[in-house]
Amino acid sequence: MSSFAFASDQRFLRVGPPTAATPFAVAGIAWDGATTHRPGARLGPRAVREASHMLCDGTHPLFDVSPVGALGDVGDLVLPNTSLAGMRQALAPLAADLVAHHHMVWIGGDHSITLPLLRTYRRHLGRPPAVIHFDAHCDTWRSHFGEPSGHGTWVFEAMQEGLVLDAGFTQIGIRSAGERAARDHVRARGGQIYTARDLRGLASPGQLAPVVAAIRERLATLGHPPVYLSLDIDCLDPAYAPGTGTPEPGGLSTAQVLTLLEELADLPFVGMDCVEVSPPFDHAELTSNAAATFVWTYLCGQLARRP
Repeated sequence: MSSFAFASDQRFLRVGPPTAATPFAVAGIAWDGATTHRPGARLGPRAVREASHMLCDGTHPLFDVSPVGALGDVGDLVLPNTSLAGMRQALAPLAADLVAHHHMVWIGGDHSITLPLLRTYRRHLGRPPAVIHFDAHCDTWRSHFGEPSGHGTWVFEAMQEGLVLDAGFTQIGIRSAGERAARDHVRARGGQIYTARDLRGLASPGQLAPVVAAIRERLATLGHPPVYLSLDIDCLDPAYAPGTGTPEPGGLSTAQVLTLLEELADLPFVGMDCVEVSPPFDHAELTSNAAATFVWTYLCGQLARRP
């Protein structure tokens, strides 16, 4: 298994102090033990890395930079694969060490990995971050098919634990069926929601400018807090991302997501996860290619904004 975009001559970085060449790093969290429909997201990190190989010598067409040379890959973290609590407990010290040394991108895995990551960022930052959350699903359920926690509860749990800045929480692409209390939970806590229906027909920077401006204005009123990005690949319509566990028709296009990632790149991001890529259900690597391009675009945007 090779590294993201052939990130280093050594192929994989060791977990430890940063070097001048690796301010950014990628780690795989190959876990899908909380999946409720179609499994396979544990294979996502490998597929996204393989899809990234065409980007290994590429310069981003907007940011005019490449993360290669500033990026390392620590490989897939060694974690339990049958216990959600065990996975989260084992992930905590590994994530803390990595966050202390690198600007991280986490490749999942199902969306249950985001809760322990937010716990790590909350401790590291000493304050709750704002969150930009791309997803088809609100992930605000109070229980997970009879279990207390899973990949559909992490937003609710994060807000309950004070891990995130509620008023700085923005959801983009939401469209799945669900009771109104869950669908409106983020808004009821002071955050903002842009459903997939709200964004239909809007793809260019000009068309999406009001959304971008509203996100910027909200963060400015909150004092420009640090921002975490969580991108569930099922925010995309299944036509663009069939390889995911819970596909929802009527979603975003790759162009819409790329425009938003590019236009928001200068926000004070502290990290990103890209989750729910399930290669067994992918076709022509559409999903893993989209995920790799989203991660690459995020990294290029962050590199471009560095002094």
